Amino acid sequence: MKHLVVLTGAGISAESGINTFRDADGLWEGHDVMEVATPQGFEKNPELVLDFYNQRRKQLHEVKPNTAHFDLAYLEKIYEVTIITQNVDDLHERAGSSNVIHLHGELLKVRSTKNDTDVTSWTGDLNLGDTCKKGHQLRPHIVWFGEDVPMIEKSVNICETADLLLIIGTSMQVYPAASLMNYVPVKTPVYFIDPKPAIESTKHITVIADTATNGMTSFIELLK
Repeated sequence: MKHLVVLTGAGISAESGINTFRDADGLWEGHDVMEVATPQGFEKNPELVLDFYNQRRKQLHEVKPNTAHFDLAYLEKIYEVTIITQNVDDLHERAGSSNVIHLHGELLKVRSTKNDTDVTSWTGDLNLGDTCKKGHQLRPHIVWFGEDVPMIEKSVNICETADLLLIIGTSMQVYPAASLMNYVPVKTPVYFIDPKPAIESTKHITVIADTATNGMTSFIELLK
């Protein structure tokens, strides 16, 4: 069975109603990124940061996977599928995808501020005073700017085994995630779905200039 590696970003979840954190003016839901997505911001104003992610978590409970998520899950009938996502939502899993790697963490998990490996599922609000078993404050299980991306090495290894690469819902501008497409074997077919693609079609790259949901329909047709 061929190995299909899929790189996904905010564009695939946007059609489910999840706001992309960053607006055109660079603000994240009205906040400077340094306030809500850095260790320094958390240290300066932990209540603001916790509330920011509490609101994102509430929104996640109100949305559902869209057809693009379900189409990716369907492809597991045909391929060995590994999804490497920059998204922190659980829409891939809820659609039925069984092999998902979250590069930037998961909104429905929290971890100890003193131990990165002490991770716990968390579906409600996270507040000051919520602690791990050792008494340390919990924080969102999110990779903030300036922090290491612990899953990047595993993701590189996976890309090196790809028979096909599908990129959907991401402009491939955020590093180190953007570098992953460089690790697939030479001549591996690459499909790029984006309404405003930043790259052009070549001998080995097929660009589908469309939304995630429409683009997935086109992609599946191309595979037939």
